[in-house]
Amino acid sequence: MTDQRTKKEMTFVQHLVELRDKLLHSVIAILLIFIGIFPFANEVYGFIAAPIINVLPTDTNIIAIGVISPFLTPLKMALIFAVYAAMPYLLYQIWSFIAPALYKHEKQMIVPLIVSSTVLFYAGILFSFYVVFPVIFGFLSSIGPSVVDFTPDIQYYLDFVLKVSFAFGIAFEVPIATILLIMFGVTTVENLKKNRPYVVIGAFVLGMLLTPPDIISQTLIAIPMWLLFEAGLIFAPMFQRKTPEQPTDNDDNPDDSLKSKKEEDSKDEEEDWSDDDLDAEMDKIDEDFKKLEKD
Repeated sequence: MTDQRTKKEMTFVQHLVELRDKLLHSVIAILLIFIGIFPFANEVYGFIAAPIINVLPTDTNIIAIGVISPFLTPLKMALIFAVYAAMPYLLYQIWSFIAPALYKHEKQMIVPLIVSSTVLFYAGILFSFYVVFPVIFGFLSSIGPSVVDFTPDIQYYLDFVLKVSFAFGIAFEVPIATILLIMFGVTTVENLKKNRPYVVIGAFVLGMLLTPPDIISQTLIAIPMWLLFEAGLIFAPMFQRKTPEQPTDNDDNPDDSLKSKKEEDSKDEEEDWSDDDLDAEMDKIDEDFKKLEKD
């Protein structure tokens, strides 16, 4: 018992050590990319600010309200950009950590899932940058009063861009989430098809929460989520876990079958005894007890 408990504790500690190593490698990868990007932080921020600069009046730029915002905002942007750039490696670390708990045929899916997750995440970010942001900023710059100048703050703009782009990157992971739910037996393709109307409504609700209050931007995130959900339903059967066949009566343990047969035979023998046989047997037992008492 003690050996088994020690073995379990060592296994748990080994998992913690492995988790620490994965996190450490991920942090090192992010820091290395950040060090390479930071010298060009201002140029990268200029590229990120292009969608809103295009809708501002001529000779107008975004402003910095905070004293140290011109320094901290590009620094923050470079760090987040490093996380985005390291996403393939981060996903690989996550999948490699959970790989020991998977079956052999499930481990073979790690590389396709990592590649597809990375591609979909970057596709969501690019979709938000080149499609959604121009629509959103064009709408926001046109609805304000004419006496108000539309000059966003550098910090608020970056926070908005990071939040929306990350939301689109995660939203584009809907096929992967669908495949994983089906692969691990949480749900089935039939149940998801049956609940398709709720998924569509949820996509529009999520689009309403993640985008400004206009029907255009809400639709721009809801329709891709719905289409990606349908794509997940198409590819999910390829990753579905096969359920083991239920054992039949012929597959039972032969020892158990033999034991059951003996019990049935003994029951049949007991049922075959008549009342006279039972009385005779009881009389014989009484005679045996009397002999023992005399001795």
